This record gives sequence, structure tokens and C-alpha cells, in this order.
Amino acid sequence: MGFTCGIVGLPNVGKSTLFNAITAAGAEAANYPFCTIDPNVGVVTVPDQRVNRLVEIFKPGKIVPTTIEFLDIAGLVKGASKGEGLGNQFLSHIRNVDAIAHVVRCFDDPNLVHVDGSVNPQRDIEVIETELILKDLETVEKKFSDAEKRAKSGDKKTKQEADFFLRVRTHLSTGRLARYFSVQNDAENSWMRDLHLLTRKPVMYVCNVHEKDLLAANRYVDQVRDIAAKEGAKVAVVSAAVEAEVAELPEEERSHFLEGLGLKESGLNQVIREGYELLQLITFFTAGPKEVHAWTLERGTAAPQAAGVIHSDFEQGFIRAEIIRFADLDRLGSESAVKENGLMKVEGREYSIQDGDIVFFRFNV
Repeated sequence: MGFTCGIVGLPNVGKSTLFNAITAAGAEAANYPFCTIDPNVGVVTVPDQRVNRLVEIFKPGKIVPTTIEFLDIAGLVKGASKGEGLGNQFLSHIRNVDAIAHVVRCFDDPNLVHVDGSVNPQRDIEVIETELILKDLETVEKKFSDAEKRAKSGDKKTKQEADFFLRVRTHLSTGRLARYFSVQNDAENSWMRDLHLLTRKPVMYVCNVHEKDLLAANRYVDQVRDIAAKEGAKVAVVSAAVEAEVAELPEEERSHFLEGLGLKESGLNQVIREGYELLQLITFFTAGPKEVHAWTLERGTAAPQAAGVIHSDFEQGFIRAEIIRFADLDRLGSESAVKENGLMKVEGREYSIQDGDIVFFRFNV
């Protein structure tokens, strides 16, 4: 699994249309609020031309690309935490995702009603953020109440835990996102991680625009970019309608269709690329005649821990990693040619796996 991404947004911003297009999961999409009731889940393959080239070279019996899981929940509205709409009750479904894709409507269309009567990205973003904060407050309140009861025993650590949850509750109560809360030590970091707060997760804004605005300036997109810059968030600009058209085409025709629109990549590719950058993820490969396999890692992961992604035995018995750069293999065309040119490197425990590395792990158990 590459990473998991929860899709949030107001009703009628194009969430389900986009979800359908990028996952081909067939989620219901219609021009009325709350058509998504149960959370929809779709797994998509991460497009990577390097996998195709490795298949060309090794002609493996099996191909395992890396994937992304998308979860699409009902549209949120102002007051969702108090029972308005349907979205809030499904927020728990995205508590364990790696990142949140916040779809923002950035187009005018009199035939497609906006739940608040007009298009205003800043207001829309604030509505969603408020509902996420309120859901986080609900989570923290439960944890605080439990810790406070346990602290009556006089246990010092439990008292510190209760004090921590109280500080987080106070922070959220001021309307501030959890990602701006500073943890002070390892214990607090652990307590914070266990909360799985929605407003602590990395956010990518997905601006849904008309096809004509994909390559043009758009004041709504500019608003979102300004907000993202302040938050350190990523922005992807897509047209859910175009993505829906692309999804209907045979794979071999998609690139020509996009070129005809002046686009270098699909919206899905852009969302994945920005998502990987947001989470600081890379892809490495294991490759041979039996299998070509793509693996996802956090940037900076050391070789033994990368081996552990494949199997815990590989990490425990790690000896060394034999590394071939994809660029070298692509240029020379075979593993033997890379070795003959002295370009296969042998690395130890301190080596950080790089994006595109083709790795053979030596281990002993």
C-alpha cells in the first residue's frame, strides 16, 4: 500500500465524481446533497512508467505496483457535528488515513447548486475545518474524561496525561487546528499519535475547476493557493468532469486525450504526485524474472527498515543492500550491463534508500 487518503468536502463540490473517476469504484454521484451515505472505498494503482520499463527489462512472471486507497465520505455541512447533514457520523472512517484530500469547488455553474448558495473557497474551507475541529474535540473530550478519572488514583504519569489532553482540548476550543499544537516530549508525542486527530493530518487541497480553467487563471484557485501557502499544504487543480471522461477511455487513448487538452498528466497523477510530496514518500523496487514489485517508503528511511517493509525477517537479519539506480538500468538495459560497468553499489545499515532504487537485500536469519 502506498498511502491512504480520506476525501472530504462540502456536498456538490465534485467529491464523488472525482472519486468515481480516479477509482472506477462506481460511487453514486448526483446533483443533490448527501448522495454519498456510506463511505466509499477505492484502491488505485500508482501510475509509474518505471514499473513498465522494469517489466520490459526483466520480463517477470508477476507485477506488483504500489497502490493508494481513497475513502470518500458524505459531504459535510455547517453544523454537521450537531446533527446537520450526514457527513459527521462518518468522519471516524478517515481517522486512520495518512492524509486528507479536501475537495474545494472552484467553478461557477447555475445548474449545480451550492449548499451555501454561492462559491466561496475560503468560507467553504473554514466550514470543513470547523467540523473537523469539532470532531477532534469530541475525541479529545473522551480521552480527557477517561484520563481524569484514572488520575484520581494519584498516579503522576496519568495526571500528566490528563493535563496534556486538557491542553489539547483548550487549543482546539479556540478554533485552531491540531497540527499547530506543539508537543513537548516523547510521551506527549505518543499520546498525540494515539488520538489520530483529523486536523493534525497533512492536507492537500484539490481544486475542482471547469475544463476551460485547467490551464487558465482562476480567482477561486488563487484563494485556495493563498490558504495552502499559509498552512504548508499542497494544491492539485483538476476537473472532475475531465477525469470522468478520461476514466471512460481505453488506457492507450488517455494520453492523447489529455494532450489534446494541453495537459501533461491526469488529475489522478497530479493528486498522487502532490500526495507523495506532502507525505515525503518515495518508491523503491525489487525486480527480477519472478517479480517486479514497487514499494512505498518515507524519504530518509534506512536500508534495514526498508527491508522490513518487505518482511520483518529481512530487517532483523539485514546484512547489506545491493543497489542499482533506475537511471543506470534504464540507460544500459540490463542488470548484467550495470554490474559490468561497476554501477551496482553495496550499501550498509546507514544507507538511506533513494527514490527509484532497485534493491536486493542480503539477510541472514
